[in-house]
Amino acid sequence: MDNIQGQGFDLSPELLDQIQANIEEIIKSFPISESNKTDVIKKINFMYSQTRHMSVTDALTGLFNRRHFESTIEREFMRAKRYSSNLSIAVFDIDYFKKINDTYGHLCGDYVLKEIAYIALETFRKTDIIFRYGGEEFVVILTETPIDKAVIPLERFRKTIEDYPFFYDNNHLKVTVSVGVETLNPDIFTSSDLFGNADKALYHAKENGRNKVVTSSNF
Repeated sequence: MDNIQGQGFDLSPELLDQIQANIEEIIKSFPISESNKTDVIKKINFMYSQTRHMSVTDALTGLFNRRHFESTIEREFMRAKRYSSNLSIAVFDIDYFKKINDTYGHLCGDYVLKEIAYIALETFRKTDIIFRYGGEEFVVILTETPIDKAVIPLERFRKTIEDYPFFYDNNHLKVTVSVGVETLNPDIFTSSDLFGNADKALYHAKENGRNKVVTSSNF
C-alpha cells in the first residue's frame, strides 16, 4: 500500500471510516455540553475528511493512487458486468522517463509528472477516473465507453502531450506517452484480466515505436 507523503501512513479508507464513527460515539459519551460535543465532532470530521482524501490520493500529482485504483476497478468491473454496460481501461506511461530524470534531474521529472496529470484531468471526462499507478505509469477508467469511443480521447491526449510546450530550467523538453487500452468483452472474466490486457497493449506500443495508442485487438 502507498504511504502518504512519506510519513508511513498506511490505513485503508474503510478502516478510517470505522475509526471516525467510533470516535464520534466516544465524544457523545463525554460529560460536556452538547455545544462543545458538536464543536469537537465538527473539527474531527474535518480532520477525518482531510486524512481520508490523503489516503486515496497521490501526493505529487493530486490524482488518485494505486490503492484507490484497485478498489475502484473492481467496483466498476462488477457494475459493468451486472448491467451489461461498456467499460474501457487505458494504461499509459511516459516514454524514456528515466532519461528525463538522468538528464535534467528528478525535480524536472516531478514537473513532467504534474503536467501530465494536469493535461489528463483537462482531457478526459469528469466521469472518467484517473490514477497514478506508480512511477511514470498512469491508468484511466473510462466508464460507459466502448473501445472505439475510448480511443478518441486517448489519441487526443497523446497528441496534446506530443505538442505540449514542456519547459523546465531553460530547457525545452520533448515528452511523449505510450498508451494501451482494453474494453470489457465476453473473454474477460476478472478485473485483473481487463487491466492485464491493457498493460499488454501498452507493452506492445512501447515495443513498436512508442508515442502511440494501441488496443488489445491490434496485436
